[in-house]
Amino acid sequence: MKYLFVLNDPPYGTERAYNGLRLARELLKDASQGNSVRVFLVADAVACAKSGQKVPQGYYHIESFLKMIARAGGEIGVCSTCMDARGIGDAELVDGTRRGTLAEWAEWTCWADKILVF
Repeated sequence: MKYLFVLNDPPYGTERAYNGLRLARELLKDASQGNSVRVFLVADAVACAKSGQKVPQGYYHIESFLKMIARAGGEIGVCSTCMDARGIGDAELVDGTRRGTLAEWAEWTCWADKILVF
């Protein structure tokens, strides 16, 4: 099955991004299921893709979740308009994520069997 996750919330302060990424990662764990996952970060969720995050010991680390998803074959797009509005440059993005466009988001929406919005 093909899943599109759309994340809107910031990486910390709520647990919506965390829970969305946990589910995305879980869907990619078992390759025999044949799941494909794409994640599109918009609004304050673009901050999830900012590299160099430092969190307190024992606290979840959004950057590591994105890297795990990318290593497992998931695709991660980051809204270019939202990045620009927040002053986040391409060089600051976590490995495995990339600047995305509204056209790409629309294409991914048509591609997906299921869309989950967090």
